[in-house]
Amino acid sequence: MDAVTLSGLRKPRPYPAVSVLMPTHRSARDGREDRIRLRNLLGEVRRRLHDDPRVESDAADDVVRGLERAAGEVDPRHASDALVLFAAPHGEHHAFTIGQPVDERVVVDTGFATRDLVAAYTRTPRYWLLSLSDHRTRLWSGLGAELTEHTRGGFPVEPEPIDEASAGRLARRAAQGGDGERRLQTMRDVVAALERVLARDRRPLIVAGVTRHQAVFDEVAGPHVTVAGRVDGSFEGASASTLAEAAQPALAAYEDLREVGVLSELEAARSIQRYAGGLCEVTELVDEGRGEHLVVERGYYAPAVRSKGELIPVEGRPGALKGADVVDDAVDHVIETVLEYGGEVTFVSDGFLIDHDRIALVTRY
Repeated sequence: MDAVTLSGLRKPRPYPAVSVLMPTHRSARDGREDRIRLRNLLGEVRRRLHDDPRVESDAADDVVRGLERAAGEVDPRHASDALVLFAAPHGEHHAFTIGQPVDERVVVDTGFATRDLVAAYTRTPRYWLLSLSDHRTRLWSGLGAELTEHTRGGFPVEPEPIDEASAGRLARRAAQGGDGERRLQTMRDVVAALERVLARDRRPLIVAGVTRHQAVFDEVAGPHVTVAGRVDGSFEGASASTLAEAAQPALAAYEDLREVGVLSELEAARSIQRYAGGLCEVTELVDEGRGEHLVVERGYYAPAVRSKGELIPVEGRPGALKGADVVDDAVDHVIETVLEYGGEVTFVSDGFLIDHDRIALVTRY
């Protein structure tokens, strides 16, 4: 899953665009329970489409076949926590497995219900991990618990090779404690390469290394490089899995601070009248293209009805209401609209926005 794929999935589709979201059971070996659940959900789709006066019988059958093909492309037993299936008229279908729970539901609309994919994408930490060393400083690209070494843009960084005469002089200087300049120059190369990478792809930076290496890094980097977290210790030659495990506490602490920072951002926006809270107010501003940063609780869903061009939230679970003017989840609509206008979406824990009616917006003006 990447930003380009998400952008394509958020585009409008001909009605009926159907989304099927289903939690899966990783502990079940045979997957029988998940297969039964999926069969029941596809049966619900078939009934809803054939009962919908807006959907021709051939179109209903086409979309159901698309969902069946999508379901055949994944094995629910291998899903992390959830299965997501999309299908639209003219044979379009997609299947995804994601590593976070979803609420079981069927959504029929003029677009796919992408909120759980967006949440999975945005809540999975993307970060850089810089592993400092005297001999070979490496940069790693982090995606959750997975690390991949970044071997472009000047990385890995190694000290300049030296000839035998220079080696002798450096050995004598090192014995006298005078090899600090060479170490500083290597660290300058590290910082220069890092700044080039961050200029193209800004992410939180975790720095791993022994105390003296981190001190030299801080001295050279100055205030231009912001460190999100640190891992103390020598990781010379460490594997990706070892580094990823060591980085998790620093990442968790950073995410906790980020959520607190979101509340501060909302209060600051309120003080300068660039704030909206609650679904109705947020929806109106988002539809005007004014959404700069949307903050929403992960478990917040809200069906709505269209009335005179406006979305009006109503009580009930997504998919429970029927009718031509029903929108299965107005929160999905808000999320997708913010992204379409180039805004940012941040998901936070349920209950975190209790003073903001579960959804809040920083506006552009």
